[in-house]
Amino acid sequence: MSRLSIVAVSGNTHRPSRTRFLVEAIAAEVGGWRSIDLDVFDLLDIGEEISAFSRDALAPRAAAVIHAIEAADGLIVGSPVYKGSYTGLFKHLFDLVEPHALAGKPVIASATGGGHRHALVVEHQLRPLFGFFGAQTVPTAVYAGREDFADGALSPPLQQRVADAAFEFDRLLSLGNTDRRPVARVA
Repeated sequence: MSRLSIVAVSGNTHRPSRTRFLVEAIAAEVGGWRSIDLDVFDLLDIGEEISAFSRDALAPRAAAVIHAIEAADGLIVGSPVYKGSYTGLFKHLFDLVEPHALAGKPVIASATGGGHRHALVVEHQLRPLFGFFGAQTVPTAVYAGREDFADGALSPPLQQRVADAAFEFDRLLSLGNTDRRPVARVA
């Protein structure tokens, strides 16, 4: 079986970051199911280059990240919660992705916040974002509050959600959806 290209994107704007830690933990769990080629990016890796208003104006580093996202076999994404949603720069990054490029791709969506009152961000913000692209988000939402990170490790309930999402992601990858035509949209 050939190695699949997985891109993990974290919407963190500082380091250290619980969001990046969670995204990397999810990627490690996915790597336990199969051999993958993994690229992990966060907004700090892209820097100010992401502020371009169009794809044509992107500097090389930001353009390479967009290309990696579009070319990946699957995505692991995460964002910290700011004012009830994902970060604006995280959204802008995906605004620069070609709409048809993610059609059919498996996606694990995750978010981190101060407490569990923001847990539905994955369902009400991230899932619709990737639904627009026609991507296949796994059924298990992965949200982590501050209390889910103790002593540099994931809490047992969070670790279980990560494991469940990785299993579902692996199943979607196994389907081998190579037909990446755009999903028909109602105007």
